[in-house]
Amino acid sequence: MDREELDRLVGRNDPDELVRLVDRLTDGRDWDGLVATARACRAAASTGRQLWPVASLAEYRLALRAPGEWAARVLTDDAGWFALGPLSEVAASTHAWADLAPWLEPGPIAAYVAQERVLRGEDLRDTGAPAVTIDVLELPLVLQPWEGPYQLADYRDDRATFDPPPTPAVTKLPLPDHPAPAIDGDEAAVALTELIAHWARHSEGRVEVGCVQGNHGDAIAALGVPRARVAELDVAQALAWMAWGGASGGAHGRRRGNAAGRFGAWWAATALTGLEWPPDPDTLGSVAAELRWFWWDPYEPPTGWQVHLAVWDPADDIAWALSAVDQSN
Repeated sequence: MDREELDRLVGRNDPDELVRLVDRLTDGRDWDGLVATARACRAAASTGRQLWPVASLAEYRLALRAPGEWAARVLTDDAGWFALGPLSEVAASTHAWADLAPWLEPGPIAAYVAQERVLRGEDLRDTGAPAVTIDVLELPLVLQPWEGPYQLADYRDDRATFDPPPTPAVTKLPLPDHPAPAIDGDEAAVALTELIAHWARHSEGRVEVGCVQGNHGDAIAALGVPRARVAELDVAQALAWMAWGGASGGAHGRRRGNAAGRFGAWWAATALTGLEWPPDPDTLGSVAAELRWFWWDPYEPPTGWQVHLAVWDPADDIAWALSAVDQSN
């Protein structure tokens, strides 16, 4: 890399040419050059030059394309803030655990990287992952037989896709004319709300959760929905939807990543089953299978970002309904 060119572009605060430089360095596999570019653009902030997006792009390319040693270097709390997604997820999408682990510091970031690799099918139980991740997320280091596949992000040099799970075929569900009274203060309702609450906090979404004595139709009606269609899901499909909602940032919020999404899905499922955290994986899978899980919609076209789930516990005749919508574009 031509250091004089980098200094000249930073000095004249030229983000367009700096982006072209990042492209050339990426194509040339000049990883040290990308590191230098990210550092120079970060340092420019002290002189009033706002080159943070260029620094984030360079860090994103390192996480995505560089060998493990360089990719691991940018997995820090303050790197890639303007990137297309969390760099722990970006790096894990293109690197095996063994490629990154030697250069990861023990702690939360290593835990998130490990979970992202678990979501992509790696079994990390007999690796060094348990010691490096320090049980930050308290999740199994292998997918359980009753969960998955999850909907994964697809990262490219200049774009990323975060497609939702497949929407099932739905049928009409008659709703009661007089919904059952809501149950206030339910821990599972709180967990479902927090699962996707960031859509409302950091974007323009609306998140509503109802909990009632009754079945899933009663819970959906408690949200004030005049009519609904439903499709029954198995546990794996329900977790995939919860994890997708928990991972995404909605239309405008910062993406949290699938590791956070899996954690949120497990946390919500644990609350819905009445188990203590952290749950025994086999017990959680068994008890969750005793619940009935549903996708539903209010006869509206699937535009924007949406998660509509309902859960019914037939044993206690209690049900929950979640509606999360962020249609801003």
